[in-house]
Amino acid sequence: MAFDASSFESVLDINYGIDPDLDALLLHFMTENHLEYSIDPGKNASREQIRFMVAVANNEFYAPCSDWMFLQLLKPGLPEELLKEYVLQWRMFVRLARDHCPDRYIRKRFISLCRHKFRMALASPIVLPSRLMKRMITILMTQSGIDDPYRPMRKELNRVAGEVVRCKAFDALINACTEAHTACRRIDDLRFRINMLEVERLMRLSTMTDLWRPEEFCEAKIGECGLEQEMEVCQGEFGIVAEALAGARGPLRILMLPKRSGGLMFDIQLVNSLLRMGHKVILALKEGFYFDSPTFWDRDSDLVLDEALRGAYFVDNDRLSKNELLAIMRENAFVVISDGTRERFNPYRTSVTFARAWKECDLVLAKGEGKFRRFVETSHEFTRDIISYFRDASGKFHLHFKPKAEWVSKFSEGYIREKAEAIISEMRQARNQGRAVIFYSGIVGSVPGQTEVAIKVMTLFVKHLRTRLDNVYIINPAEHFEEGMDADDLMYMWEMVQRSGYINIWRFQSHSDIEEAFALMGMKVPPVWAGKDSTYSTGCTKEMHIALDVQQKHPELQIIGPSPNKFFRRKEYGVGRFCDVAIDSCD
Repeated sequence: MAFDASSFESVLDINYGIDPDLDALLLHFMTENHLEYSIDPGKNASREQIRFMVAVANNEFYAPCSDWMFLQLLKPGLPEELLKEYVLQWRMFVRLARDHCPDRYIRKRFISLCRHKFRMALASPIVLPSRLMKRMITILMTQSGIDDPYRPMRKELNRVAGEVVRCKAFDALINACTEAHTACRRIDDLRFRINMLEVERLMRLSTMTDLWRPEEFCEAKIGECGLEQEMEVCQGEFGIVAEALAGARGPLRILMLPKRSGGLMFDIQLVNSLLRMGHKVILALKEGFYFDSPTFWDRDSDLVLDEALRGAYFVDNDRLSKNELLAIMRENAFVVISDGTRERFNPYRTSVTFARAWKECDLVLAKGEGKFRRFVETSHEFTRDIISYFRDASGKFHLHFKPKAEWVSKFSEGYIREKAEAIISEMRQARNQGRAVIFYSGIVGSVPGQTEVAIKVMTLFVKHLRTRLDNVYIINPAEHFEEGMDADDLMYMWEMVQRSGYINIWRFQSHSDIEEAFALMGMKVPPVWAGKDSTYSTGCTKEMHIALDVQQKHPELQIIGPSPNKFFRRKEYGVGRFCDVAIDSCD
């Protein structure tokens, strides 16, 4: 059955579970765009990792594009507007190939190969034009041996932009005083207004540079850009940024997504301004070639960029844990990461580190019209506030604020620490009273679809233990579960508790514990639970590593339950998940 997009009033109505034929169409979209996690979990993000960034409900379908593009792809046939998008990508690709592949034979071979791919896409248009372009670029780079055709251009853009940033005209434009602040009554109000004026000037100027050609980066161009006149005309438009930066109780964690090299040098000046205000900034660059977008590796060959980013902490691990990321963010005000992609913005392909950085930040600054289409021109909501800003082809400045979904909970590092410290305080009090402290680790979500049953099993068995053991304080993690907290939040909280040094006995759930819990419920053990124990949980596996580490510092700690060597079939719990990583996906 062919579904006509016109039958849906909103992309939010296009979800799994409505009709099997629609489910098949959506899966066809995912597989043809190579985004389906179940088919290629090594390259694509799990739904739980997507939820770090996109506020999707259980059956809600998310496509990494604008509403307009997704509806065009679902229409039968090949709509004329969609054809124009495909043709635009093809022309860009052919121009790229002709400009950067000097070997005529090789160039003709991979252009012919890509022409076959292009015709297939037109014959059954379900592939995102941007994904088709990425596929063709990958063919170009692998067939021609060209590593990054735009690296010299990006280097030159940064060089001339760096000279402009250091010129007198730039300094005068950014630091010029105005008479608008003379009526200020409080010095801290004046300080904030001056900071916001600087941020506004830098944001507006940095978007101007995204429209300039390399030869236009010059002191004269800066002096003639008309920035002050533009700000006078658009007074008040910038209030949403000021409100976002001032609305928090303390300094913000800001994730910045730049657009283009050259303009990046102005973005770095904006970062420095935000750092001076006390905020922390994570700058996310591309993993590899995406035209003139700056990449994580550019500084290796670009001395100007390397100098501009001096003092920033570079993270080259694309799978940072929550603990590792937060430790880096605590110690470094300015962090640079890779988003893990060679695309504009695609949550299905971003790295674990980027997904966690998004989750731990308070505000996203997204620069460029392309990101505006991905963030604002979609009905889907996101988990963090987003400020999108860019200039259109005519040079007009646009600024949009998209608040995070109202139903999304953000558990701050401070809040999670408070919960952990409250439990540690209870443990300390129990030890002072001469009671033995027992920590019970068990399966919570490692049996898919059985999370509620797992919590009931743990809670019932711990309740039974409390009637059998005298003068003990037993910690049951299932009793401290809070709606909205994912595995990242919980593992971060429990690791603080587990490393406190107050645990006397660490008990890991055995198969006999589970059998006894079902017996207490008056039930036989269901087949899905038969033979299960804590070794089937990747969360418990991580906790066994912690337990053995803690035992090195506190030899009196008793670890009981399955043997430790039975745990180490898995390396980690799923990203943001309660469910296991499959055994065969681990080393």
